[in-house]
Amino acid sequence: MAERAVIYVKMDSFFIGVELAGKPHLKGRPVVVSSEEVPSKRGTVLSASCEARRKGIKRGMTLRTARRLCQDIVILPPDFEAYERMSERFLTILSGFTPLVETFGLDIAFLEVNPVDAVRVGKEIKKRIRHTLSLTASVGVAPNKLLSCLAGEMKRPDGFSVIDRRDVEKILQGLPVRRLWGVGDKVEKRLRFLGINTVGELSRTPLEHLERNFGKDLARMLHNYSRGMDESPVVPFHEPDSITREVVFEHDTSDMYLIKETLYGLTKDVTGRLRNSSSRTGTIAIKVRYHDFNTLTEEKTFPEPTDSLNDIWSGVLELLSKIDISRKVRLVGVRASDIKKRPKPLHSATGTCP
Repeated sequence: MAERAVIYVKMDSFFIGVELAGKPHLKGRPVVVSSEEVPSKRGTVLSASCEARRKGIKRGMTLRTARRLCQDIVILPPDFEAYERMSERFLTILSGFTPLVETFGLDIAFLEVNPVDAVRVGKEIKKRIRHTLSLTASVGVAPNKLLSCLAGEMKRPDGFSVIDRRDVEKILQGLPVRRLWGVGDKVEKRLRFLGINTVGELSRTPLEHLERNFGKDLARMLHNYSRGMDESPVVPFHEPDSITREVVFEHDTSDMYLIKETLYGLTKDVTGRLRNSSSRTGTIAIKVRYHDFNTLTEEKTFPEPTDSLNDIWSGVLELLSKIDISRKVRLVGVRASDIKKRPKPLHSATGTCP
Protein backbone atom coordinates (compact mmCIF):
# COMPACT_ATOMS: atom_id res chain seq x y z
CA MET A 1 0.00 0.00 0.00
CA ALA A 2 1.27 3.47 -0.92
CA GLU A 3 2.49 5.70 1.88
CA ARG A 4 -0.14 8.16 3.13
CA ALA A 5 -0.07 11.36 5.13
CA VAL A 6 -3.13 12.55 7.06
CA ILE A 7 -3.38 15.81 8.98
CA TYR A 8 -5.77 16.12 11.91
CA VAL A 9 -6.84 19.66 12.86
CA LYS A 10 -8.86 20.49 15.98
CA MET A 11 -9.73 24.03 16.92
CA ASP A 12 -8.97 24.75 20.59
CA SER A 13 -12.08 25.47 22.72
CA PHE A 14 -13.85 26.55 19.56
CA PHE A 15 -17.06 28.04 21.00
CA ILE A 16 -15.14 29.97 23.65
CA GLY A 17 -12.53 31.08 21.11
CA VAL A 18 -15.20 32.54 18.83
CA GLU A 19 -16.94 34.24 21.76
CA LEU A 20 -13.74 35.81 23.10
CA ALA A 21 -12.70 36.97 19.63
CA GLY A 22 -15.83 39.14 19.65
CA LYS A 23 -15.71 39.97 23.38
CA PRO A 24 -12.04 40.76 24.16
CA HIS A 25 -13.04 42.34 27.51
CA LEU A 26 -13.75 38.81 28.80
CA LYS A 27 -10.26 37.47 28.06
CA GLY A 28 -8.54 36.25 31.20
CA ARG A 29 -11.82 35.53 33.00
CA PRO A 30 -13.42 32.11 33.65
CA VAL A 31 -15.99 31.90 30.84
CA VAL A 32 -18.29 29.04 29.81
CA VAL A 33 -20.79 28.60 27.00
CA SER A 34 -23.98 26.87 28.08
CA SER A 35 -27.43 26.23 26.67
CA GLU A 36 -28.82 27.55 29.97
CA GLU A 37 -27.78 30.92 31.38
CA VAL A 38 -29.09 30.06 34.86
CA PRO A 39 -27.71 26.97 36.66
CA SER A 40 -30.20 24.11 36.48
CA LYS A 41 -30.24 20.33 36.42
CA ARG A 42 -30.41 20.33 32.59
CA GLY A 43 -27.93 23.09 31.82
CA THR A 44 -24.50 21.79 30.77
CA VAL A 45 -21.16 23.33 29.85
CA LEU A 46 -20.60 23.25 26.08
CA SER A 47 -17.17 24.91 26.18
CA ALA A 48 -14.91 26.40 28.85
CA SER A 49 -12.05 28.90 28.78
CA CYS A 50 -8.58 28.01 30.07
CA GLU A 51 -9.29 29.98 33.24
CA ALA A 52 -12.50 28.01 33.83
CA ARG A 53 -10.76 24.69 33.17
CA ARG A 54 -8.13 25.55 35.77
CA LYS A 55 -11.01 25.67 38.27
CA GLY A 56 -11.94 22.10 37.33
CA ILE A 57 -14.75 23.00 34.93
CA LYS A 58 -14.96 20.88 31.79
CA ARG A 59 -17.24 20.22 28.83
CA GLY A 60 -20.33 18.17 29.65
CA MET A 61 -20.37 19.19 33.33
CA THR A 62 -23.67 20.50 34.69
CA LEU A 63 -23.83 24.25 35.03
CA ARG A 64 -24.83 23.84 38.67
CA THR A 65 -21.58 21.95 39.39
CA ALA A 66 -19.56 24.52 37.43
CA ARG A 67 -21.03 27.32 39.53
CA ARG A 68 -20.07 25.47 42.72
CA LEU A 69 -16.48 25.18 41.48
CA CYS A 70 -16.28 28.83 40.45
CA GLN A 71 -18.74 31.40 41.78
CA ASP A 72 -17.65 34.17 39.40
CA ILE A 73 -17.86 32.30 36.07
CA VAL A 74 -19.27 34.23 33.14
CA ILE A 75 -22.03 32.22 31.43
CA LEU A 76 -22.68 32.92 27.74
CA PRO A 77 -25.46 31.47 25.59
CA PRO A 78 -24.29 29.70 22.42
CA ASP A 79 -24.24 31.75 19.20
CA PHE A 80 -24.44 28.95 16.64
CA GLU A 81 -24.67 31.32 13.69
CA ALA A 82 -21.33 32.87 14.67
CA TYR A 83 -19.79 29.40 15.14
CA GLU A 84 -21.04 28.29 11.72
CA ARG A 85 -19.64 31.40 10.05
CA MET A 86 -16.27 30.81 11.68
CA SER A 87 -16.41 27.10 10.77
CA GLU A 88 -16.96 28.03 7.13
CA ARG A 89 -13.87 30.26 7.23
CA PHE A 90 -11.97 27.40 8.88
CA LEU A 91 -13.03 25.04 6.08
CA THR A 92 -12.04 27.62 3.45
CA ILE A 93 -8.51 27.68 4.86
CA LEU A 94 -8.23 23.88 4.80
CA SER A 95 -9.71 23.55 1.30
CA GLY A 96 -6.96 25.83 0.02
CA PHE A 97 -4.47 23.01 0.64
CA THR A 98 -6.37 19.97 -0.71
CA PRO A 99 -9.88 18.98 -1.80
CA LEU A 100 -9.55 15.89 0.45
CA VAL A 101 -10.98 17.47 3.61
CA GLU A 102 -13.32 15.50 5.89
CA THR A 103 -15.03 17.59 8.53
CA PHE A 104 -16.11 16.34 11.93
CA GLY A 105 -18.58 18.81 13.38
CA LEU A 106 -17.74 22.51 13.22
CA ASP A 107 -14.19 22.43 14.55
CA ILE A 108 -12.41 19.19 13.57
CA ALA A 109 -11.14 18.00 10.20
CA PHE A 110 -8.90 15.43 8.54
CA LEU A 111 -6.90 16.26 5.41
CA GLU A 112 -5.03 13.86 3.14
CA VAL A 113 -1.94 15.40 1.54
CA ASN A 114 1.29 14.45 -0.21
CA PRO A 115 3.56 12.83 2.42
CA VAL A 116 6.49 14.98 1.24
CA ASP A 117 4.59 18.17 2.12
CA ALA A 118 2.68 17.00 5.20
CA VAL A 119 4.72 18.63 7.98
CA ARG A 120 5.06 21.92 6.09
CA VAL A 121 1.32 21.99 5.35
CA GLY A 122 0.42 21.18 8.97
CA LYS A 123 2.52 24.08 10.25
CA GLU A 124 1.15 26.44 7.61
CA ILE A 125 -2.43 25.52 8.58
CA LYS A 126 -1.72 26.45 12.20
CA LYS A 127 -0.20 29.77 11.12
CA ARG A 128 -3.11 30.69 8.84
CA ILE A 129 -5.72 29.84 11.48
CA ARG A 130 -3.94 32.08 13.98
CA HIS A 131 -3.42 34.98 11.57
CA THR A 132 -6.74 34.77 9.70
CA LEU A 133 -9.17 33.69 12.44
CA SER A 134 -7.30 34.89 15.56
CA LEU A 135 -7.82 31.41 17.02
CA THR A 136 -5.53 28.49 17.80
CA ALA A 137 -5.65 24.88 16.67
CA SER A 138 -3.89 21.64 17.56
CA VAL A 139 -2.51 19.66 14.63
CA GLY A 140 -1.32 16.07 14.24
CA VAL A 141 0.46 14.55 11.25
CA ALA A 142 0.71 10.79 10.73
CA PRO A 143 0.31 7.99 8.15
CA ASN A 144 -3.44 7.52 8.79
CA LYS A 145 -6.49 9.05 10.47
CA LEU A 146 -6.22 7.12 13.73
CA LEU A 147 -2.59 8.07 14.31
CA SER A 148 -3.04 11.69 13.19
CA CYS A 149 -5.86 12.06 15.73
CA LEU A 150 -3.68 10.60 18.49
CA ALA A 151 -0.87 12.97 17.45
CA GLY A 152 -3.18 15.99 17.44
CA GLU A 153 -4.38 15.24 20.97
CA MET A 154 -0.86 14.91 22.40
CA LYS A 155 -0.03 18.58 23.03
CA ARG A 156 -3.29 20.46 23.27
CA PRO A 157 -3.94 23.34 23.25
CA ASP A 158 -2.09 24.95 20.35
CA GLY A 159 0.06 21.85 19.81
CA PHE A 160 1.80 20.30 16.84
CA SER A 161 2.89 16.65 16.81
CA VAL A 162 4.12 14.18 14.21
CA ILE A 163 3.95 10.38 14.47
CA ASP A 164 6.39 8.70 12.11
CA ARG A 165 5.59 5.14 11.10
CA ARG A 166 8.90 3.98 12.64
CA ASP A 167 7.82 5.33 16.05
CA VAL A 168 4.28 3.94 16.15
CA GLU A 169 4.99 0.96 18.42
CA LYS A 170 6.97 3.04 20.90
CA ILE A 171 4.30 5.75 21.10
CA LEU A 172 1.33 3.40 21.42
CA GLN A 173 2.80 1.01 24.00
CA GLY A 174 1.93 2.89 27.17
CA LEU A 175 -1.30 4.58 26.07
CA PRO A 176 -4.46 3.54 27.94
CA VAL A 177 -6.79 1.47 25.75
CA ARG A 178 -9.48 4.17 26.09
CA ARG A 179 -7.45 6.36 23.72
CA LEU A 180 -8.29 4.08 20.78
CA TRP A 181 -11.33 4.68 18.61
CA GLY A 182 -14.15 2.27 19.34
CA VAL A 183 -13.19 1.77 22.99
CA GLY A 184 -16.08 3.11 25.05
CA ASP A 185 -17.15 2.33 28.60
CA LYS A 186 -18.31 -1.23 27.97
CA VAL A 187 -15.34 -2.27 25.82
CA GLU A 188 -12.87 -0.69 28.24
CA LYS A 189 -14.49 -2.46 31.18
CA ARG A 190 -14.30 -5.81 29.38
CA LEU A 191 -10.67 -5.25 28.38
CA ARG A 192 -9.73 -4.41 31.96
CA PHE A 193 -11.52 -7.56 33.14
CA LEU A 194 -9.26 -9.47 30.73
CA GLY A 195 -6.20 -7.75 32.22
CA ILE A 196 -5.68 -5.48 29.20
CA ASN A 197 -5.08 -1.89 30.28
CA THR A 198 -2.69 -0.44 27.72
CA VAL A 199 -2.53 -0.38 23.93
CA GLY A 200 0.72 -2.32 24.14
CA GLU A 201 -0.95 -5.11 26.11
CA LEU A 202 -3.79 -5.14 23.58
CA SER A 203 -1.37 -5.43 20.65
CA ARG A 204 0.20 -8.53 22.24
CA THR A 205 -3.16 -10.23 22.78
CA PRO A 206 -3.86 -13.01 20.23
CA LEU A 207 -6.60 -12.14 17.77
CA GLU A 208 -8.39 -15.43 18.56
CA HIS A 209 -8.66 -14.42 22.23
CA LEU A 210 -10.18 -11.05 21.27
CA GLU A 211 -12.64 -12.73 18.90
CA ARG A 212 -13.92 -15.00 21.67
CA ASN A 213 -14.68 -11.95 23.81
CA PHE A 214 -15.74 -9.29 21.30
CA GLY A 215 -16.77 -11.02 18.09
CA LYS A 216 -14.87 -10.95 14.80
CA ASP A 217 -15.53 -7.39 13.64
CA LEU A 218 -14.74 -5.54 16.86
CA ALA A 219 -11.81 -7.89 17.61
CA ARG A 220 -10.25 -7.20 14.20
CA MET A 221 -10.70 -3.45 14.69
CA LEU A 222 -9.07 -3.53 18.14
CA HIS A 223 -6.29 -5.75 16.82
CA ASN A 224 -5.52 -3.34 13.96
CA TYR A 225 -5.86 -0.12 15.93
CA SER A 226 -3.54 -1.39 18.66
CA ARG A 227 -0.87 -1.69 15.97
CA GLY A 228 -1.59 1.74 14.52
CA MET A 229 -3.27 0.26 11.44
CA ASP A 230 -6.16 2.22 9.91
CA GLU A 231 -7.03 2.15 6.22
CA SER A 232 -10.17 4.34 6.42
CA PRO A 233 -10.07 7.03 3.73
CA VAL A 234 -10.52 10.77 4.13
CA VAL A 235 -14.04 11.25 2.75
CA PRO A 236 -15.07 14.81 1.85
CA PHE A 237 -18.70 15.59 2.63
CA HIS A 238 -18.80 19.26 1.71
CA GLU A 239 -19.07 20.07 -1.97
CA PRO A 240 -18.81 23.36 -3.86
CA ASP A 241 -22.22 25.03 -4.10
CA SER A 242 -23.72 22.86 -1.37
CA ILE A 243 -25.35 23.52 2.00
CA THR A 244 -24.21 21.26 4.82
CA ARG A 245 -25.16 20.99 8.50
CA GLU A 246 -23.84 18.37 10.89
CA VAL A 247 -23.81 17.76 14.62
CA VAL A 248 -21.53 15.81 16.97
CA PHE A 249 -23.43 14.13 19.81
CA GLU A 250 -22.20 14.84 23.32
CA HIS A 251 -22.20 11.06 23.88
CA ASP A 252 -22.20 8.31 21.24
CA THR A 253 -25.76 7.06 20.81
CA SER A 254 -27.95 4.45 19.13
CA ASP A 255 -31.16 6.17 20.29
CA MET A 256 -33.21 6.30 17.08
CA TYR A 257 -35.52 8.99 18.47
CA LEU A 258 -32.58 11.28 19.25
CA ILE A 259 -30.96 10.61 15.87
CA LYS A 260 -34.21 11.33 13.98
CA GLU A 261 -34.88 14.44 16.06
CA THR A 262 -31.39 15.75 15.32
CA LEU A 263 -31.61 14.99 11.61
CA TYR A 264 -34.98 16.75 11.45
CA GLY A 265 -33.46 19.87 13.02
CA LEU A 266 -30.59 19.79 10.51
CA THR A 267 -33.04 19.25 7.64
CA LYS A 268 -35.12 22.26 8.73
CA ASP A 269 -31.93 24.36 8.90
CA VAL A 270 -30.77 23.29 5.43
CA THR A 271 -34.26 23.85 3.96
CA GLY A 272 -34.44 27.29 5.57
CA ARG A 273 -31.11 28.23 4.02
CA LEU A 274 -32.31 27.10 0.61
CA ARG A 275 -35.42 29.24 0.87
CA ASN A 276 -33.54 32.26 2.20
CA SER A 277 -31.28 32.14 -0.86
CA SER A 278 -34.20 31.48 -3.24
CA SER A 279 -32.67 28.12 -4.15
CA ARG A 280 -33.75 24.52 -4.59
CA THR A 281 -31.79 21.29 -4.22
CA GLY A 282 -31.60 18.43 -6.68
CA THR A 283 -29.73 16.01 -4.40
CA ILE A 284 -29.90 15.38 -0.66
CA ALA A 285 -27.37 13.34 1.34
CA ILE A 286 -26.96 12.23 4.93
CA LYS A 287 -23.77 11.33 6.74
CA VAL A 288 -23.52 9.02 9.74
CA ARG A 289 -20.24 8.61 11.57
CA TYR A 290 -19.97 5.76 14.07
CA HIS A 291 -18.13 5.69 17.38
CA ASP A 292 -15.09 4.12 15.68
CA PHE A 293 -14.96 6.99 13.12
CA ASN A 294 -16.15 4.78 10.26
CA THR A 295 -18.40 6.96 8.12
CA LEU A 296 -21.30 6.19 5.78
CA THR A 297 -22.85 8.59 3.27
CA GLU A 298 -26.10 7.97 1.39
CA GLU A 299 -27.62 10.31 -1.18
CA LYS A 300 -30.83 10.70 -3.17
CA THR A 301 -31.56 12.69 -6.33
CA PHE A 302 -35.03 14.20 -6.69
CA PRO A 303 -36.98 14.06 -9.98
CA GLU A 304 -37.20 17.87 -9.82
CA PRO A 305 -35.26 20.39 -7.69
CA THR A 306 -37.16 21.24 -4.49
CA ASP A 307 -37.14 23.46 -1.42
CA SER A 308 -40.04 21.62 0.23
CA LEU A 309 -39.38 20.55 3.82
CA ASN A 310 -41.75 17.61 3.34
CA ASP A 311 -39.91 16.40 0.23
CA ILE A 312 -36.45 16.82 1.73
CA TRP A 313 -37.37 15.28 5.10
CA SER A 314 -38.97 12.30 3.34
CA GLY A 315 -35.73 11.88 1.40
CA VAL A 316 -33.67 12.00 4.60
CA LEU A 317 -35.86 9.34 6.23
CA GLU A 318 -35.53 7.14 3.15
CA LEU A 319 -31.74 7.42 3.31
CA LEU A 320 -31.68 6.80 7.07
CA SER A 321 -33.60 3.53 6.57
CA LYS A 322 -30.60 2.22 4.59
CA ILE A 323 -28.14 2.78 7.44
CA ASP A 324 -27.41 0.52 10.43
CA ILE A 325 -28.23 2.49 13.58
CA SER A 326 -27.77 -0.43 15.96
CA ARG A 327 -24.14 0.70 16.27
CA LYS A 328 -23.28 3.76 18.39
CA VAL A 329 -23.34 6.98 16.36
CA ARG A 330 -21.01 9.92 16.97
CA LEU A 331 -22.13 12.40 14.27
CA VAL A 332 -24.94 12.95 11.78
CA GLY A 333 -25.11 15.41 8.91
CA VAL A 334 -27.38 16.60 6.10
CA ARG A 335 -26.17 18.03 2.79
CA ALA A 336 -28.11 19.67 -0.05
CA SER A 337 -26.24 19.82 -3.35
CA ASP A 338 -26.94 20.28 -7.05
CA ILE A 339 -28.37 23.64 -5.99
CA LYS A 340 -30.22 25.78 -8.50
CA LYS A 341 -31.57 29.30 -8.11
CA ARG A 342 -35.34 29.63 -8.30
CA PRO A 343 -36.32 31.50 -11.49
CA LYS A 344 -37.46 35.06 -10.82
CA PRO A 345 -41.01 35.91 -11.94
CA LEU A 346 -41.28 38.25 -14.89
CA HIS A 347 -43.28 41.44 -14.36
CA SER A 348 -44.28 44.49 -16.37
CA ALA A 349 -46.26 47.62 -15.62
CA THR A 350 -49.29 46.24 -17.46
CA GLY A 351 -49.10 42.84 -15.79
CA THR A 352 -48.16 41.01 -19.00
CA CYS A 353 -44.86 39.34 -19.79
CA PRO A 354 -42.57 41.35 -22.09
